[in-house]
Amino acid sequence: MKNHFLNRISLFLLCLISFNAVAQIDIKGKVVDFTTFAGIESASIYVQNSTIGTISNADGNFALTVPQKFINDTLVISSIGFKSYKSVVKDFDASMDLFLEEDVASLDEIIIVAETRPKTGNDIVLRAIEELPETLPDSAYIQKGFLRHKERNSTEYKWLIESAITLYDDSYNSGAKKNLRINVDETRKSYDLRDVDSLYAYTAYLKNRTRNKKLRKNNLRRDTISTSSLVKAIRWNDERVNGLDKLFRGKINLIRNANESGAIFGEGLLERQQFKLDTVLVENDKKLYKIEILKGNDFVGLNTPDIYNEGFEAKGWLYIDWDTWAIKKVEYQLIAASDNQKKRSKSLFGTLLNHKLVMTYMEYEGRMYPKYIYYETPKLVNAGDRSSDQTDKEGRPTQDKEEFYYNTVQEIVFTEIIRDKDLIKEERSKQWTEDIFSPQPYHPEFWENYNVLLESKEEEKLIRDLTRRAGLFKE
Repeated sequence: MKNHFLNRISLFLLCLISFNAVAQIDIKGKVVDFTTFAGIESASIYVQNSTIGTISNADGNFALTVPQKFINDTLVISSIGFKSYKSVVKDFDASMDLFLEEDVASLDEIIIVAETRPKTGNDIVLRAIEELPETLPDSAYIQKGFLRHKERNSTEYKWLIESAITLYDDSYNSGAKKNLRINVDETRKSYDLRDVDSLYAYTAYLKNRTRNKKLRKNNLRRDTISTSSLVKAIRWNDERVNGLDKLFRGKINLIRNANESGAIFGEGLLERQQFKLDTVLVENDKKLYKIEILKGNDFVGLNTPDIYNEGFEAKGWLYIDWDTWAIKKVEYQLIAASDNQKKRSKSLFGTLLNHKLVMTYMEYEGRMYPKYIYYETPKLVNAGDRSSDQTDKEGRPTQDKEEFYYNTVQEIVFTEIIRDKDLIKEERSKQWTEDIFSPQPYHPEFWENYNVLLESKEEEKLIRDLTRRAGLFKE
């Protein structure tokens, strides 16, 4: 009798495992440019008429977990300027690379036919901003996403964290800061070697607290400083530049926060940047204006507390839907332009590029939701310390300037949209924290069905090196 009962339990568990195995479909592949044979980065891979999707990485590779209920739906792979690829989910063949061909509309024909439409880049962008209340979500929603935050100097990663996050937004018209919340749900990876050389950050931290401008790293000894004090200094420096609050509620969230006071794409946007119509492209059978972003008469600034984040000029591209005026993609850079900012950027970073932002949007039920965010900026480890400019008698630098700052990158891919009021209420009732720097629980089963952004080959190597170094450091 006992053996019979155990056999039934074993059979039940086997059936349960088999059910989970077929409850989802794992799709992997590589998107390639038909002309250049290069991988296409940030191509959209999604199930049509659903919120299930991801993007390709720097090598063009992608992985997507699709629930079984979508097995007979259409999988779409698209990228701006290319003809889309479509296949029934169950018939998708990943044995060969997916080659996309170029697809460009004729700008001359469009301009001739469309006599009543805006014809200049400035007018097109102004119309798109005017239409934001109609193209962005008009009711509360929640999005689930995957965050990869990484920091590195010229040779190696110093910090990597990968987390599942939840974004709550009460709609574009409700006010960005008060009605936008972020939660870090789970953490998959977290390697941090920054306290190895964090005396730079600790020096800046002490200078900020004591207002002692003469304090230098060479005045401090690592063995006299507790690890907890170093962590406080690192967190202080992190929160000034990075963190989800800065990314979502700050001025760098160009489209979502366009109705905020002093927004970059808000009132007076043509004073800070100009827009030039370049051409008309096609994505997934829809025409898109390609608009070049050029510098304006005034400088662009971010008003970052305790950091001189002013004196930039704008550069980049906007992609705007021909029919709805919805902004589909933003590629935005801030280049040092004022004399003070040029001097600062060259001295500290060796480059005039201070901020690089890429944001893409997906259409769902007639509204545009964030799909992918890439934000890159150099972050000073020794904020306020210009000793990297000092030279010896022979004119050689006395310190390695590359150790004075880290290049930081935050990538987020959103893979699910929730609009059900009951589900939103349930999610909001949980305790929320947007602190990506605090340890979070790790549950392997959580990540089995969670869509993530694949690492590129270069990232895989650097992450392996970081993993080994982190292990040695802990020992």
